[in-house]
Order: sequence, then C-alpha cells, then structure tokens
Amino acid sequence: MRDLNIPGERHPEKAHKPDNAQPRKPSWIRVKAPQGEGYTKTRNILRENSLKTVCEEAACPNAGECWSQGHATMMIMGEVCTRACSFCNIATGKPPEALDAFEPGRVADAVQKLGLNHVVITSVDRDDVEDGGAEHFAQTIRAIRHRAPNTTIEILTPDFLKCDPSVLEIVVDAKPDVFNHNLETVPGLYPEVRAGARYFHSLRLLQRVKELDPSIFTKSGIMVGLGEDKMGVLQVMDDMRAADIDFLTIGQYLQPTPKHHAVDRFVHPDEFAAYETAAYGKGFHMVSATPLTRSSYHAGDDFERLRAAREKKLGTA
Repeated sequence: MRDLNIPGERHPEKAHKPDNAQPRKPSWIRVKAPQGEGYTKTRNILRENSLKTVCEEAACPNAGECWSQGHATMMIMGEVCTRACSFCNIATGKPPEALDAFEPGRVADAVQKLGLNHVVITSVDRDDVEDGGAEHFAQTIRAIRHRAPNTTIEILTPDFLKCDPSVLEIVVDAKPDVFNHNLETVPGLYPEVRAGARYFHSLRLLQRVKELDPSIFTKSGIMVGLGEDKMGVLQVMDDMRAADIDFLTIGQYLQPTPKHHAVDRFVHPDEFAAYETAAYGKGFHMVSATPLTRSSYHAGDDFERLRAAREKKLGTA
C-alpha cells in the first residue's frame, strides 16, 4: 500500500533526482505556526467531511492564518495528481480511485458549516478521466449553490489539455463567479517547471472562458524565483491582458523538498510592489503581488475588490 507521507512514495518520479539545496528563507517569508480555536474548528469540519485541502497537500505557508479565519481551499477529485510538475508538493502518479460521486455534497456541507462568504475549489489533474473532471467541478458548483446560495464560488481548475475542448463549456455553464487557472511561470521555463502543460493552451483556456461567458471573472497567477527574469514576467502580464484576464497573482516560489525545483532567488518585496504597479498599468482589475501571495490567499476580500473595480470601470458602482 502506497504511503503518501513518505517523500519517495509521494513523488516517485523525483526520488532519484539529485538534491537541490534549500536556502534559508529571508525574514519577509517566515510565518507563524498554525494554532487557535478557529484553526481547530476548520480542521475538524474538513476531517468530518473527509475533505482534502490544497493548503495541506501543497504545504501552503498561509494555512495557519487562513484556517484560523475559517477559510480553506478545498481540493476535489482525490489527492494524487496525474502530472508531475517540478515545483509542486501534491502527490503524483496514477490515482487509485475513481471520482467520488458524493464528494460535491460533502464539499457543499462543509461550506455551509464554515459559513463561508467566498469559497475556492481546486483539484488535482485527472488526465485519466475522459472529461478531466469538468462535470465533477460543475456538480460541486451546483451543490454549493444549493446548500449555500449566498456564497460566491471561485474555482482553480486544471488545463483540460487532453480533453475535447467542449468540456470547458460544462464548467462555464455551471457559472462560477471566478474561473482561475494558473500559468505558474514564464513560457521559457515550462519544459523544466511544468512539462505536462502548454503555455499557450492555458492562455487560450482562460480566453475561451471570457468568450463563453463575459460575466465570469478570470484569474491567473505565476510564481517568481524559479529562474525567470523581469522582462519575462512583464511579457506574461501582456499575454494575460491579451486574453482578457481580470485578476493577476504573483507570489514567491518556495521549494517543498530537496527533490523539487531549486529556488533561484528570493524576490524582495520592493520588486513585488513594482510588479503590482506595472500590472495595474497594463489594465488588470485586481492584482495581488507579495512574497506570500498564493492563488486563494485573501480570495474573499480580493473578490469584493475585484467586483467593485469592474463596476467602477463600467460606471455601475
């Protein structure tokens, strides 16, 4: 029986790779250990509903803060990903189980119990499933709408690269409030960082969401500190705006284990501030660019700011 707590079994494709040094984090990266009543309550509700979170699986540094406030990014479709990106800490390989038909209901139940105003739902890649899990996402969205009708829903999806293009319509027709798909890095680093994906396919996916339903906010993010340069980051911003993406996130890459992609450098907060200024200048409605920014960090507050920004631009505020 595979034990996902053992690094060699969690990431079998990385087990024989040479170790990369893990440099000491600067002061602006360090966070407090998770604790408190709110953290415990959130953890218990997730456990009672047999739910996984990307907060735990990807070793997010913000988990303690978010869980203490009752926020968690729920990860559907299992805990084993069919891709093996060099930056990611989620377990990889062939998923041992089919999709769980009861999972959408359990997610909706947890959202209701946590009293969430805004929820983020993400997933592993499931290239073993014909539609990549598109219908499972749609069922989860509909279940949350039924159990918690006032909760706004943000999804962070796979790229559906190996599926018929029509599967995207299944997800869009379920009408999430925000459709997020991360580009993760600059195109030149894809072969070593995100080998199973295609940069321009991911861009086109987000562009098609807007074409199918212009009312849905689109969102994407990248990490810095992987080996990119500043001009590469600015070019990604231009590519995103050409695809009509509303919301950009930029955060520092943190190396999960010595077997993962090495940290090239720790980007100073002043550089993040410069990226934020540049991104707003290029026309994004919303930008979050800090060392600890992650796709769903402060997602609820950011959604309200995003909605207000669009209303102001349209003159409907």
